[in-house]
Amino acid sequence: MAVRLGVGCFKLLFSLCPFILSPWANGESPGRCGYQACPAVNPKMLNVHLVPHTHDDVGWLKTVDQYYYGANTGIQRAGVQYILDSVIPQLQADPTKRFIYVEVAFFYRWWKQQTDSMKKLVKQLVNEGRLEFVNGGWCMNDEATTHYNSIIDQMTLGFQFLNETFGECGRPRVAWHIDPFGHSREQASLFAQMGFDGFFFGRLDYQDKQSREDLKEMEQMWRASANLPKPNADLFTGVLPNGYNPPSKLCWDVLCSDEPIKDIKDMDEYNVDQIVSYFIQTAHKQAKHYRTKHIIMTMGSDFHFQDANMWYTNLDKLIKYQNTGSDVNVLYSTPSCYLYELNKANLTWSVKSDDFFPYADGPHQFWTGYFTSRPALKRYERLSNNFLQVCNQLEVLGASGSHIGPYGVGDSSVLKKAMGVAQHHDAVSGTEKQHVADDYAKKLAKGWDQCEVLISNALSSLSGMKQNFIFCNKLNISVCPRIEELGNFTVTLYNPLARAVSVYVRIPVNGTDYTVSDPTGSSVLNQVVAVSNFTKKLRKDRGYAVNELVFPARVAALGFSTYSVSRKSDSSVFSRLFKSVRRKKGLTIENKYIRVLFDVDTGLMSGIENLQKNLSLPVTQSFHWYSASTGNHKSSQKSGAYIFRPKQGSPIPMSTNVKTYTVQTDLFQEVYQNVSSWCSQVVRLYKNQKFVELEWTVGPIPVDDNVGKEVISRFDTPLKTDGIFYTDSNGREILTRRRDYRPTWKLNQTEPIAGNYYPVNSRIYMKDGKTQLTVLPDRSQGGSSIRDGSLELMVHRRLLYDDNRGVGEALSEPGYDGNGLIVRGKHLVFLDTVDASAELHRLQAQAEYMAPWTIMAEGTGAPYSTHLNHISEFSALKEELPQNLHLLTLAQWDSQSFLIRLEHQFEMGESSVYSKPVTVDLANLFSAFEITSVEEMSLGFNQRKEDVSRLTWKTVQEAHDVKSASSRNDISKHTVVLNPMEIRTFRVHIQHR
Repeated sequence: MAVRLGVGCFKLLFSLCPFILSPWANGESPGRCGYQACPAVNPKMLNVHLVPHTHDDVGWLKTVDQYYYGANTGIQRAGVQYILDSVIPQLQADPTKRFIYVEVAFFYRWWKQQTDSMKKLVKQLVNEGRLEFVNGGWCMNDEATTHYNSIIDQMTLGFQFLNETFGECGRPRVAWHIDPFGHSREQASLFAQMGFDGFFFGRLDYQDKQSREDLKEMEQMWRASANLPKPNADLFTGVLPNGYNPPSKLCWDVLCSDEPIKDIKDMDEYNVDQIVSYFIQTAHKQAKHYRTKHIIMTMGSDFHFQDANMWYTNLDKLIKYQNTGSDVNVLYSTPSCYLYELNKANLTWSVKSDDFFPYADGPHQFWTGYFTSRPALKRYERLSNNFLQVCNQLEVLGASGSHIGPYGVGDSSVLKKAMGVAQHHDAVSGTEKQHVADDYAKKLAKGWDQCEVLISNALSSLSGMKQNFIFCNKLNISVCPRIEELGNFTVTLYNPLARAVSVYVRIPVNGTDYTVSDPTGSSVLNQVVAVSNFTKKLRKDRGYAVNELVFPARVAALGFSTYSVSRKSDSSVFSRLFKSVRRKKGLTIENKYIRVLFDVDTGLMSGIENLQKNLSLPVTQSFHWYSASTGNHKSSQKSGAYIFRPKQGSPIPMSTNVKTYTVQTDLFQEVYQNVSSWCSQVVRLYKNQKFVELEWTVGPIPVDDNVGKEVISRFDTPLKTDGIFYTDSNGREILTRRRDYRPTWKLNQTEPIAGNYYPVNSRIYMKDGKTQLTVLPDRSQGGSSIRDGSLELMVHRRLLYDDNRGVGEALSEPGYDGNGLIVRGKHLVFLDTVDASAELHRLQAQAEYMAPWTIMAEGTGAPYSTHLNHISEFSALKEELPQNLHLLTLAQWDSQSFLIRLEHQFEMGESSVYSKPVTVDLANLFSAFEITSVEEMSLGFNQRKEDVSRLTWKTVQEAHDVKSASSRNDISKHTVVLNPMEIRTFRVHIQHR
């Protein structure tokens, strides 16, 4: 995406190593690949590593399909198939040439279309290190708006293809994120745990880059975890000099306009001497900012090399004429070969331990808007990960019956690939054109369809009943037409967590009185309430249920629980649920843990009390909007899909008084707040829950006043926070944020609002010495603390102008009916002591992104098999995992083996109870199957753990060097220990019981 001020998108490819009995996964021994294949250098000269590359966005201005085939040329001239078709003959003809490739989603497509002879040639090039994969994921994922679960999955998917196709020589050694718009610490930690030797990226803040160039710190060690012992999460990291583009005047692609090298001396336009002289000056100028006798130049950009001959012809001439008499040695190279030379320099490198957010490419150009852009797609992506984990698990638990069964042929791979594409830095980020966003959603929907078949097969196999399953995917707006009129139906809840959970189920119905029975046949307390006017407005003509049936459910760990529902004759009790009104002294709702207070005059939340801890905090929650800059002041910069630039210093309150009404039942209490004609909220307290649920609905954002708006939900308190607040990194470790401050360089703050926004994937909080207020979003959002004692999360954006970063469209989503996007979401709010808060938000954050999945069925079904007894409750575990452990992955790998990841989900020092090592006996964990063999793997599942060998680096010793929480002392291959924030990955063989 080079139009985005000259920086593009590139993929880091990981190394794939042996899993099977043959040492090499494709049955071929490796050639002279890896570091052995690196070209010779001249230690007495400045060595310039020319890296021919292409950056191929997996969707951006065009869809994935359009980019692959080169369609829709009116938008962009780009066809990935032609790039690979063009490069391979060039590599074949000259053994000195090199090329790197990143996006496996594209390469996989191309590979499937090739002849056997072409495949043989490509394998030879890979085995000789002439074609090298870097990064190796299905895409080059975004780093701000992605969840670590999905990052790991998409990287693993790419690694799997590379390993199965090319074996050890297909294993990437270098991570390569040349286009993502800022870089997270957790991303670097994951890369290190996947076995990468180094990481190169293109984009960082313009002030940070200037500082690093001055200090010669463009390359250093990134200590990417505050919990894992070094060097487990240490990753050598380099900033590329030109984003990912060639130096100015040296771009020789068909898409470029620079002068080619004209080397016939009797030509009037002969320019060899001129270009060689310019190149030498450019190389020495770049070398001033780096520490060794090696520099890297990225020769390529967005969708370059569609005519590879044009590039290579000029590079050949540059190398030929440059290497005759100068002090600069120029060579074809790769990122891994460049990294290898840096490692051999044996220098001592500085250490960084924070992250690279937020990113700005100018004084008023902070790329913090995309943290929220396209909020509906962001939620759909998060739900799709939830559904994919359910699908993966049931594929294992249902055994062969999950693939072929009474509902057809089930397939999880379609959703895996769609999710892999959705992690792209122009997908979930929300920075693509509208038709491309629609295409991402369409691909996810197709994946859901395939997984629904698989899940139906698996549930029938496990329960012994064939039922008419109904997947209701619009329950958030009370829509499920096939259920609404039924007199009898079942509700099966599948829980992907390895611990039992208690949840509340809400089903759209038209009756007013129902009986609900749990898996044992016992009656369950339930309530029927009217569908709110807020919801009726949102769903339009997509559903006609007038009521919702609400009941509590307890769902077995890693299993399902089935509840039966029967409609009774209509009851007069229903009309008596809405008696509560605002009291003169102010409205309150409460359960035994939490009380929420509302201001009698404004109707806004005014306070939260933790009744168990005797904590009380005045909290005003309200909605505001920032008026988006139109570029008519200070500079020409506008708010857009990437950039957040508010026009004024303070947001505009949406309303100072809201209309309220309440619903109070034995199961829950709610306050409905009508904030404006396009914004409403339900403040909800369920019985026995320790948090406040805020269900907000925003949109369509009005723009008839010709003002773009960026909407926030803000929480104001008297907490003394001294400019400090906290956000998660991709859903895992917590980072400390300080307003108007960067830990590693002196910030000149030019945008006091946008310049203090950070990505929030799973939580944001603030605290004083005693009290902590934590907010959990249900999708990635931008968030900040613009003033002490205040938190804000941006929930929706609608803009009228493009921000001139290449997408060429204003971010104004049409929504369901073309009148503008309406978005519904939730914020969960916790109030507790500082010491106890992690025990709440850690567990609930996991419960939100791995929520139980609801599957309905008409009637009671029929026996699926004569030899199976019908069961209404099932757990695949012999016993639940401890609270501090999470079953991150349970998935089928191939026909013989399975993938299991276990994760310690607490940081060191967060909890006196849970921040401790935990021992797990894998052999006695599962009841559904027996583990017959265990082999520990790298995080990316492409190397045996015992085979992982990374380059070692010398670093400046710091007082804050991380030491191991405790030495590992696994009792056996089956009995393993996990320390805080550790993820362990296993390849297992199983036998179903």
